[in-house]
Amino acid sequence: MPALRSARAQIPQANYGIDMSESTENITMDDTEEFIPDQHELDVALDNMEFEDTPQPPAKRGRKRQIKAPPPPPPPPPAGPEMVGVRKPRRGGRQGGGTRLRPLVVEDGITLFDIVKSGRSALQAVIDDWIERYNNDRDPALLELMQFFIRSSGCKGTITMEMQEHMQHAQIIRRMTEEFDEDSGDYPLIMSGPVWKKFRANFCEFVSVLVRQCQYSIIYDQYLMDNVISLLTGLSDSQVRAFRHTSTLAVMKLMTALVDVALNLSVNKDFTQRQYEAERQKSQSKRATERLEVLMQKRKELEEQTEEIRNMLNYMFKSVFVHRYRDTLPDIRSICMGEIGIWMKKYPNMFLDDGYLKYIGWTLHDKVGDTRLKCLQSLLPLYQTEELGPKMELFTSKFKDRIVSMTLDKEYDVAVQGVKLIIAIQRNHKDILSDKDCEHVYELVYSSHRAVAQTAGEFLNVKLFTIDDDTPLAKSKRGKKRSPNTPLIRDLVQFFIESELHEHGAYLVDSLIDNNPMMKDWECMTDLLLEEPGKGEEALEDKIETSLIEIVVCTVRQSATGEPPVGRGPNRKLSTKEQRQIIDDKVKLTEHFIQTLPALLAKYIQDEEKIANLMTIPQYFELEIYTTSRQEKCLENLLKLIHEIVLRHTNTEVLEACAKTYELLCSDEYAIKGKCEVARATLLDQLMEKFREAYQAFIEEGEEADDEEEFALLTSMNRITSFIDCHDMTAYNLWEPLMTLIKAASDDKHVPDPIVCKSIRCCVNLLTWSLANLDNHNPDKNALKQLKRNLNEFMSLCRLLITSARDAAEEEAFLAVCDLLIIFSKQLANNAVLAALSYEPDVNLSGQLTGFIECKVFIDDEDEDQDEHQKIEELHKRRNFLASFSKLVVYNIVSIRNAADVFKHYCRFYNDYGDIIKTALGKSREINKVTCARTLAVSLTSVFKEVQAEHGGRINRGSEGFGALKELARRFSMSFGLDLVRNREAIASLHREGIIFALNPLENPEEPRGPPPNIAFLEIMCEFSNKLMKQDKKTVLQYLEKHMSRATHLMRGEEWSPYVTYKNSLLHHGTHASEFEPTVQKHREPKEHKPRRARGKRKAEQGSDR
Repeated sequence: MPALRSARAQIPQANYGIDMSESTENITMDDTEEFIPDQHELDVALDNMEFEDTPQPPAKRGRKRQIKAPPPPPPPPPAGPEMVGVRKPRRGGRQGGGTRLRPLVVEDGITLFDIVKSGRSALQAVIDDWIERYNNDRDPALLELMQFFIRSSGCKGTITMEMQEHMQHAQIIRRMTEEFDEDSGDYPLIMSGPVWKKFRANFCEFVSVLVRQCQYSIIYDQYLMDNVISLLTGLSDSQVRAFRHTSTLAVMKLMTALVDVALNLSVNKDFTQRQYEAERQKSQSKRATERLEVLMQKRKELEEQTEEIRNMLNYMFKSVFVHRYRDTLPDIRSICMGEIGIWMKKYPNMFLDDGYLKYIGWTLHDKVGDTRLKCLQSLLPLYQTEELGPKMELFTSKFKDRIVSMTLDKEYDVAVQGVKLIIAIQRNHKDILSDKDCEHVYELVYSSHRAVAQTAGEFLNVKLFTIDDDTPLAKSKRGKKRSPNTPLIRDLVQFFIESELHEHGAYLVDSLIDNNPMMKDWECMTDLLLEEPGKGEEALEDKIETSLIEIVVCTVRQSATGEPPVGRGPNRKLSTKEQRQIIDDKVKLTEHFIQTLPALLAKYIQDEEKIANLMTIPQYFELEIYTTSRQEKCLENLLKLIHEIVLRHTNTEVLEACAKTYELLCSDEYAIKGKCEVARATLLDQLMEKFREAYQAFIEEGEEADDEEEFALLTSMNRITSFIDCHDMTAYNLWEPLMTLIKAASDDKHVPDPIVCKSIRCCVNLLTWSLANLDNHNPDKNALKQLKRNLNEFMSLCRLLITSARDAAEEEAFLAVCDLLIIFSKQLANNAVLAALSYEPDVNLSGQLTGFIECKVFIDDEDEDQDEHQKIEELHKRRNFLASFSKLVVYNIVSIRNAADVFKHYCRFYNDYGDIIKTALGKSREINKVTCARTLAVSLTSVFKEVQAEHGGRINRGSEGFGALKELARRFSMSFGLDLVRNREAIASLHREGIIFALNPLENPEEPRGPPPNIAFLEIMCEFSNKLMKQDKKTVLQYLEKHMSRATHLMRGEEWSPYVTYKNSLLHHGTHASEFEPTVQKHREPKEHKPRRARGKRKAEQGSDR
C-alpha cells in the first residue's frame, strides 16, 4: 500500500457527480436546495474546526507483492447529461507477473455474485472456501473477488487474467465502463423486487463476513486489501453511477467491518498489556522471561496491526467518504451518513472528533429527507451516551439551532427523529437547550401528525412531567394523602392553559396518554377537584378547574374508545392487546367514576361549561358494573342529578349531553333499563307540562306576548328539542301546538325566530319517529294516512318559509326540506305498503332550493367588521347548506340539471366549497354521464351569458371574466379523466350542446354580415377537444360544418378566430385542414446519418450522471 498511497497522493480529486458551485455562506432551513458546499469555501468558513491530518501510510511489513498505483484519471468530462460510460484511450500494462491459474469460477460456473444473489448458501462457508483458494493461489482468487464487485454493479463485462496481469485498476475500470452493456439504467442496488432487496442485504453481509474471516490472516498480507481498496476507490470515482453507488456501499461496509477489527485488536491489546503487567509484578524467581518477551512481541504486533487498520480507515475516508458524502445521488449520501454514525459509536477514539462530526453537521441541510434522517439517526446514539458529551460540545454549539429547527421538518419521519434527538440532549446534556429551544418542541404536542405529537409528548415527560422522589407527598385538608402525580397534574393543567389552545385538549391528551401513566390517574384528578386543599396547598382557581375537567373527560373518552382525535391520522384496526387494554381501562374508569361522578355533578351543578363536560362521562361507562357491583344507590343519585340539571339549565350542550346519557342508560341490553326508563318518563312528563304551560300563556297573549312569555316558551322548547333527537316523544301530542307556531310564522305573525326554528326541528324529528314506528310489513292504516297528511302539511309550510323574509326560519326550513326529501324519497317505493309516503319534489320546489343556494351560499363576504371566529361559523353554515343540497343531487332526488348553478361556481369559490362541488360532480357522473355532461354545458353557457352581459352583449376574449370561464372549462375537462372510451358519449353530447349554443342564432341581428353573437363560446369548447376520440373528432367536425354551411361566405376577420381555433382542434390525421387558416407544418431537418456505435458505449453515454 505505500506505493498505492504515494501515487494516490498525486491524483487530483475527482469531482464527478458533485456540484462544486454551491456556497456555505447562506445555509438556510429551506430544504428545497441541496447543500453541496464549495471546497475552498468550506476550508475558509470552517477554519476553527479540527481537520484530520493527511493519511499516513501504514507500518510497512513484509511485502509479498507490491502493487503499482493507478495513474491519475483524465480530467472530468464537461457538464452535460449523465453518462454511463465514456470510451477512453487505453494505457500501458501492469507491473508484475503471477502464476497462471484456473478460470474465474467457484464451482460449475457459479460465481460469487450468483451465490450472493441466490442467498441459499451460508456466506461464512462460501468465504471460508474462497480464503482456502486464496491461500492456495491468490491471483485467481483475487480475480474472483474483483469480478464479484464488477458484476454487483450491474456490469456484465469480464476481467480476464491477462487484464489482471498487465493492466492497472484504472485501465480495468475504463474497459469495464466501455463494456457496460445494460438494457436500462437499473442495476442491482436500485432494482425492485424481493430478490434484489435480499441481494443488497447479502452484499453488505458478504463484505462484513469477508473482513471478519480474514482478520487474523490475509488482511495484513499487503496484497488483498491493497488491491481491493485500490479497485473500490477507483470505482467510487467513476462516471458510471452504478459503479460509484456499489463501490461506495462496499467501501462504507468495509470500513465498518475494519472498525470491528480495530475494536477486537484494542481488546486483545489491553488483555495482553494486563498479562504483561501481571507477569512483571511477579518476583524475580517466579517471573518467566520468555513469557515476557512473547507478550512484548505480541503487544508490538497488535500495535502494528492496529496502526495498519487505522491507516486503511484513514485512507478510505479521505479517498472515498470525503467525496461521496455530497454525491448527487441521495442514496450514496445516505449510505455515508448512516455508516459514519456507526463508526463514531463503535470507535469514538478515532472517529468521534470534530473533523468527522462536521460532515454530519453540513449534511443536516441536505435537500433529501432520507439523508437528513440518516444524519439524525447517526447523532442519536452519540447524544444518548453521557460519556461522549465532552466530545460533542463544539459540534453542538455550531449545529444546535439546525437540530432544533428540524423538529419542524416537512418530512414527518425527520421531524420525529429530530424530537427524539432533542430528548436525548435534554436527558444527558440538560444545560444545552434554552427555554426558547424547548418551546419549539412544546408546541408540537398539538401537531396534526400523531407520531410527531407523541414524540413531543415524550419530551414533555422528560422536561416537565417527571416525578421528584425527594418531594414529600402532600395531604388534603381531611388528611388524605395526595398521589405522587399531583404536582404533575397541576403542571399539566398550567401548561394547557398557557398554550392558549383550550379547544384542543383532546390533542394534548392523545400526545401524552400512551407515554405517561398520570394521564389515567383519575383518582388523583378527582381528588384535586373534590378534596379541599391541605396545609401548604393552593386552592384551584375556576379556570384551572375547568381545564382539569376537560382533560379528565378527554382521557376518559380516549381510554374507553381507543380512538385518537379527529385529524390525527386514519383510524386503524386495534390489536388484541390494545383491545384488552381498552376493556381494562373502561372497567377501571367506570368503577372510579360511579362513586365520584355524583359528587362532581353536585359540586359544579351551577357551572354550565363544567357540567356539559362531566355529563359526557357516563356515556363511556361499562354499565353492567352498576348491577354486578351492586351500585344501584349510585345510579339513583346520578339519575336524580341529571333530572335536576335538565330542569335547571337551558344551555344546548348541557341538555344534549343529558339526553345522550339517558339514551345509553335506557339501552335494551342493560339490566338497569327499567329504572332508567321510569326516571326518563318522569322527566319528560315534567318537561311537557312546562311546555304546555308556556305555550298556552304565549298563545293567549298573542301579539302582545312579552319577553317573559317568549323566554319561558323558548327554554321549554330548548329542552324538548334536545331530547326529541334521541327519544321518541310522538306520544305527547306535540304536533298540533308546533304546527300552530309554524303557521303563525308563515302568516307573518309575531313568533320569534328561535321558537320557529325549534318548532321546525321538532316537527322533522316527529315525522322521522313516526316513520320509524310504522310496521314495515303491516302498518296501521290510520297512522299511515296521518303521517302522509302531516308530511304534506309540513312541507307546504316550509316552502312558504323558504321564500319568507325571516332569515333564520328560512334557513331552518331549507335544511328541513332537504332532510325530509331524503328520508321520504323514492326508496320508500321499494316497500309496497310504504310507497304512499314517498315525496318527490316538483319543478317549483327544485327551483326554490336552487334559488336558496344561489342567494345564501355563493355570496362574497362584504362585512369586514366580522371577527375571524364569526367568519368561520358563517362559512361552516354555508357549507352545510351546500352539502344538504348536493345530497339531493347525489341521491338523484332532484335532477342533475339543477346542479348547473352550483357547478358554475367551482372555480370562483374553490377554496370554500371546492371539495363539496367536486364530490357532487363525480357522483353525478356516476348517475348519468351524458346528463352530467349536458349540465356542465349549461353551467358554461350560464357563465358565458353573464360575461356577455357585463360587456354590453359583446364578448371581450381578453377580459378577466372570459379567462375565468376558460379556466372553469379546463377544470371540467380534467374531471373526465383519461378514459376516453368510458366518457365517449358524454363528451360528444357536451360538444353538441356547445355547438348548438354557439351557432344559435346563426345570424347576428346587430351585424348581418358578422359572426353569430355566441361564436366566442367555441373557444371555450376547445378545452374539451382533447377528450374526443379520433373518429369522434371527425363526426363533431362534420356536425360543426353542417351548422355553418349557410354562412361560409361570411367567414372573414379576427371575429371568426374562435371558429377556426375550434375547427383546428378537431383536426387529426386523415382530416382535411381548414381552408380559412391553413395548417402550419413544421419544417423538419433531415436526419443526420451517424455511424452506428456499440450498444454498450451508447448506453453508457446515456446513463452516466456526471
